Amino acid sequence: MYTTDSQFPVNDASRDPTQFPLEHEFTLPLGYVDAQDNRHCQGMMRLATAADEILPLRDPRVQNNPAYLVIILLSRVITQLGSLEAINPKVIEGLFATDLAYLQDFYNRINGNGTPALRVICPHCQKQFEVEPEHPGES
Repeated sequence: MYTTDSQFPVNDASRDPTQFPLEHEFTLPLGYVDAQDNRHCQGMMRLATAADEILPLRDPRVQNNPAYLVIILLSRVITQLGSLEAINPKVIEGLFATDLAYLQDFYNRINGNGTPALRVICPHCQKQFEVEPEHPGES
């Protein structure tokens, strides 16, 4: 079962597994610039399904260049970006490298593939504890 720790699900047998968000808001550091020079920064990303991670592997673009997997994957799970009508691989290809890196990290964190906390040591008492890093651009 899951419980929510801020926004992200973690194992906890005492909570209902249906009580965690399926979509997460984000704000891109730079933003996607469309053909009319409009910047799109605010967006929504849904949790990935098994199909989201498996089906892109059949895409010829991914088979020719495995690095293209992230482009297809993000185009499947980003449900909104500014006022754009559709999110497709061309949109993801048009992102600045900083925004692409941000979205890859965001995807990993909301899907449980990243490290949600950092182990730190207090400089005063030398006690170890964990903190969740701040991620600019998240709502």
